Amino acid sequence: MYTFVSKSEDETIEFAKSLASKLSAGDIVVLTGELGAGKTKFVEGFLTHFGLQNEISSPTFTIVNEYISENNTNIYHFDVYRLADVDEFYAMGGEEYFEKGICLIEWGEIIKEALPSSYLHITIDKDETNENNRIIKIDSVGNKYNGLF
Repeated sequence: MYTFVSKSEDETIEFAKSLASKLSAGDIVVLTGELGAGKTKFVEGFLTHFGLQNEISSPTFTIVNEYISENNTNIYHFDVYRLADVDEFYAMGGEEYFEKGICLIEWGEIIKEALPSSYLHITIDKDETNENNRIIKIDSVGNKYNGLF
C-alpha cells in the first residue's frame, strides 16, 4: 500500500494527474471515501492530465459520464452510490466499459464482485487534525499494478 498526504485541493489534483499519466485503456480505479473527502477533486485532477479539466461533472444521477481525451483515450467516470446492488451494474452493461477505456469508479465497493481481478483501490480520508489535509491510500488489488508506486 502507498500513502500520500495531500495538504490542499491543488496537491490532490497534481497527485491524480501524475497517476493518470501512468494509466491507459483497461485500467480500473476504485475511489472510496466519505462524502466531501475529495473523490471528485481527484477525478478532476485525473481528467486534467487528459485535457478534460473543464468537462467534469458528477455522474451521481446518470451513473456514468463518458469522456474522450484529445489523444482519443476513453475515460468512464462512474458513481455507483445510487445502485441498489451489483445486479443493477450488470443490467446497465457496466462491466463492458472495463476494456474500452480507463474507468474511475466512485463507491466501487458496492460492485466489488463485478470488478476485474486487478484494479487500483484508492481510499481518501479527511485528516482529523487538519481539515485541509487528505490521506490518500492506494492499494493494488491483483498483480497488474505492483511496482506502480
